[in-house]
Amino acid sequence: MSQVKLPQAIAEMMQGDFYPHPVQKPIILIQTHASFLLLTGYYVYKVKKSVNFGFLDYSTLEKRHHFCLEELRLNQQIAPQLYLEVVAVTQNGSHLELNGKGEPIEYALKMRQFPQEALLINQFEQDQITQEQMEQLGKIVAEFHQQTPTSDYIKRFGTVAKIREAIENNYQQSQAYIDGPQTRQQFEDTKAYSDRFFAERYSDFEQRMQTDKIRECHGDLHLKNIARWDDQILLFDRIEFNEAFRFVDVMYDIGFAVMDMEARGRQDLANGFLNTYLEQTGDWEGLQVLSLYLSRQAYVRAKVTSLMLDDANIAEDEKQKAWQTAADYYQLAWQYTQPRQGRLILMSGLSGSGKSTIARQLARATGAIHIRSDAVRKHLAGIPLQSPGSSEIYKPEMTAQTYARLLELGIRVASEGWTVILDAKYDRQGLRRTAIAAARDGKLPLAILHCTAPIAVLRDRLNHRQDDIADATADLLDTQQQTAEPFCEDELPYVTSLDTTGDIEAQLNPLITHINS
Repeated sequence: MSQVKLPQAIAEMMQGDFYPHPVQKPIILIQTHASFLLLTGYYVYKVKKSVNFGFLDYSTLEKRHHFCLEELRLNQQIAPQLYLEVVAVTQNGSHLELNGKGEPIEYALKMRQFPQEALLINQFEQDQITQEQMEQLGKIVAEFHQQTPTSDYIKRFGTVAKIREAIENNYQQSQAYIDGPQTRQQFEDTKAYSDRFFAERYSDFEQRMQTDKIRECHGDLHLKNIARWDDQILLFDRIEFNEAFRFVDVMYDIGFAVMDMEARGRQDLANGFLNTYLEQTGDWEGLQVLSLYLSRQAYVRAKVTSLMLDDANIAEDEKQKAWQTAADYYQLAWQYTQPRQGRLILMSGLSGSGKSTIARQLARATGAIHIRSDAVRKHLAGIPLQSPGSSEIYKPEMTAQTYARLLELGIRVASEGWTVILDAKYDRQGLRRTAIAAARDGKLPLAILHCTAPIAVLRDRLNHRQDDIADATADLLDTQQQTAEPFCEDELPYVTSLDTTGDIEAQLNPLITHINS
């Protein structure tokens, strides 16, 4: 490996006797485009590089000190056990020391060090991440977004002009890498897509501001900035250096995490995270802008990786890896701009017939959006998803509202190019015919998956159901059987019956292959 010359502060911080506490040797140095991270065993010291990329300016000692303090303030809100204090690197004659009496020549953010295997990116690469953990992450991010503040000032960052400015800056700052890791065609196509999006979708951005979806978010929510440690999932390394990267649509954060998992070939985990987040928040309308943010986040990862190609502190072999990584991200940013065929899938069947289990399995395999009527009903009623619903929310008029909202969301999201699974009983011909007509009007392919199982199996499943938002119990089955209406002749071409006591994977494979083709 070729050697690079490190700044004096970093060179001395690589020495064990620099610290007033025990260290594990050798001290490990990790570099990003903007920071040095020194892992000493019990603590990590993060030193900002003296750089100015336009979107990030650490070019003076005063600015680096300010942004160390900001990073501490913002991240103590979400991971107080990790973020400890800002310390000075001070001059003592020809040597430097930590928090000495001399003049500060650098500042560092001092953090608790957790094992590198606690990082989600490392667990991901070891194939240790489960769907359950991704669903837990979806709930954690949903809670974070619901608690983080918004204001008139913050919402101003949700205007088309502000969002467009940030994305245009990415294009401008990456032009030097055209005909390098990015092709000119990719650059022009990706930019043309965002130009059209801003020109045609003004009302969508207005709605996001009006519904308080522009909040003080994380800003850099990918797998390298999430840890699973001490039986907790922790978000950390929140953006401090640019308000426009932190005062954003909540879908900006979601787009980062989804893109990161998809870039690493795990659409199934990305889907579990995304669907859980959407169900918890009820923000299915956010899917109307998510494709823009998916492309943007892939592009920004390409851009910041490209910046490493010009960093004199980084060795040549690392630059070669960075070139390929950047190329992959530019390609993904382009792929997200390509048109897709949306489609609608209706689940149908009695309570306990396995509709949600099948829908979830199908969504993970195809990247589909899974919308459950139980969640829609409780969001409409304004009650927590895990709270049992009273008889009021199951009256006919509320059921009609639920199905109307379910179909409205399904058509809207499928029109954006998503496969959408509407998970409800769909036990009445009128409900099914309305959905079929809406799909036909929207030129959307439609399928109906009818889930079946013996009545004894349904009763047993409902009697043993736990930790689910559905309220249906086994004593409702007799009524459901009596009121369910059979499929009529003009519905049958759309219907596939699934025996949910059999081999589900074998029954779903033809549909999965068709959707993914």
